[in-house]
Amino acid sequence: MLRFAPYSGIIAALALGALVATLSERVISLPVSERAAPAASSTLAVFPPEPTLLAPALSESESTADLPETPTSPTQETPAPKKSVPPPLPASPPTSSEPVPTAPPATVEPESSPAETNAALDASAAVLRAALVNIICYVPSGSGLHSISGSGVFVDSKGIILTNAHIAQYFLLRDRGVSCRIRSGSPATDSYEAALVFISSAWISANASVLTQESPIGTGEFDFALLAVTGSASRNALPSSFPSIPLATSPPPAGTPVVIASYGAQFLETSQVQSSLFPTIVFGSVKDVFTFAANTVDVLALGGSAAAQEGSSGGGIAAASGELVGTITTSTVEGPTDTRSLDAITASYIRSAYANETGEALDILLSRPIDTAVNGFAQKIPALEALLTANLP
Repeated sequence: MLRFAPYSGIIAALALGALVATLSERVISLPVSERAAPAASSTLAVFPPEPTLLAPALSESESTADLPETPTSPTQETPAPKKSVPPPLPASPPTSSEPVPTAPPATVEPESSPAETNAALDASAAVLRAALVNIICYVPSGSGLHSISGSGVFVDSKGIILTNAHIAQYFLLRDRGVSCRIRSGSPATDSYEAALVFISSAWISANASVLTQESPIGTGEFDFALLAVTGSASRNALPSSFPSIPLATSPPPAGTPVVIASYGAQFLETSQVQSSLFPTIVFGSVKDVFTFAANTVDVLALGGSAAAQEGSSGGGIAAASGELVGTITTSTVEGPTDTRSLDAITASYIRSAYANETGEALDILLSRPIDTAVNGFAQKIPALEALLTANLP
């Protein structure tokens, strides 16, 4: 039986072997909470290392024998309390006794009808579904690590994938025999080879010791990374353009209807993850928003749904605008999925954190040729690998 490890902070998504799981909720407006968001488990799917060397290339018709059961969890940081975003203060009334000029009436854009919103969400779901990928990494037997399955989303048509740092850290372990593949489709099959073009060094520094922990927890802060497709993992040639969804520049408020997509795998056995893993698509809404700082919206609380499940780490959250507004990072993973808590870090937070760490806008990285981005980041990998492996057996 495949075992999945929780990752604290904000993650999850359910598969149940079905192509689409749809919730009835569409538009739910809730006030900003006064409480702090609880830490949650990672939705990274974890399973035992391969008994042989590296990951086998699987075709759609191949199946793999069950691997021995091994409980463990993948990575995440020590929880830091998230603060709710305070509502704006009311404007002060004018103190002058002189007449205040009256501004002309503002032009108010008509609100979308529920039918229009649903149609826009359906269109976003189609775009997000096409951009969704599964990331699976195998580790050699006896390494003390655990093979994992997570999710990612193409955010640039050249082949740039946004995922979590606690997934992408496995791309730093190739010298230790770790093999990662990008899979796509329904069911997911090996599609692409990829390399790192960014992983947060702040996340690695704070979490270098949790790679082998059974039940790591965290908030999702700095938990993002970017991969670039470098080759084909099948007989098919690389496409000239990859299906992608653009990263939003501003966060959605509480109550915003969204669509959630991932390759959840909590209820699947190892052989099913390798040969029968299907995407999960869920319609829901932003239940609450939180911040890592003061007044920025950095975390989206999405409540319980079929998406709250291990294996959803790195899955995408899209709004009716057709933009990616968040990336799944953590979730609670016990009990019925509709009673769980799923969280995502916002695209605006990812943009800000990337700019603060690198000194340049994320769009600059996305504009570079793939080879330039891969070769530029490759120079940083040895130092990051040393941080990560210093605590490994």
